[in-house]
Amino acid sequence: MRFKDKSIIVTGAGSGIGRATALLFAREGGKVVVADKTDGADATAKLITDAGGTAVAIQMDAGLEEDVIRTVDLAVESFGGLDIIFANAGISGGMANIFDTDVALITEVLRVNLVGPYLAIKHAAPKIAERGGGAIVLTASVAGIRSGAGSPAYSASKAGVINLAKTSAQQLSGSNVRVNAICPGLTETGMTKPTFDYAREAGKMDRVGRLNPLRRGAQPEELAEVAAFLASDAASYVNGQAIAVDGGLSSSHPVTKQEYGRTAV
Repeated sequence: MRFKDKSIIVTGAGSGIGRATALLFAREGGKVVVADKTDGADATAKLITDAGGTAVAIQMDAGLEEDVIRTVDLAVESFGGLDIIFANAGISGGMANIFDTDVALITEVLRVNLVGPYLAIKHAAPKIAERGGGAIVLTASVAGIRSGAGSPAYSASKAGVINLAKTSAQQLSGSNVRVNAICPGLTETGMTKPTFDYAREAGKMDRVGRLNPLRRGAQPEELAEVAAFLASDAASYVNGQAIAVDGGLSSSHPVTKQEYGRTAV
């Protein structure tokens, strides 16, 4: 019960990593504002309440300031304050290269993926500080660490999230509000569903995630466990960090791989 009676917001909680984390927070005693742009927010909240947990749902756009303010206000009104926010909402923006990416597309990706976490920090941090401190967790990506894991628009947005976690941790000095980011590798979510569905249908699941040392993709629950750790008191001295949860993908630059028992070229 790491989160007993904690007031928590999860954005992008209608599916994937957000839903898995919201369910975990609630199972461990948290009172969760389930926020999503879709009606998946209602479905996630129902899963929580049906299991005996506490949740309220809100449809909101994580990149719109007025929606973020409404969501923070809902947490304060419903649960008496705010202790934790997991700013997880994001979009992929496709896989177009720099020269084929429309300015409107990159602007939208940055609005949701980077401005969204910025707004979450701006409006949630003061409320969390009022309660004596707590945690902010952002969803970045291994695509924000180096190239090769996403489009230029998506990668740039997630690199910004990593720096935002570091910068905001410094600017919140003395508030006892910690800010960290998780950097997922390939994870089976709504965003990556076509990749996983194709691999299953083609009998090629052994190729999914084959570039990382664990040789597989992740499930949302595996990311949820790391997000929950960073939000919990167990991570009370972890601040301003970006934690890669990618099966080891980002631990190396491209090299000739050493296979167990033999050398592969």
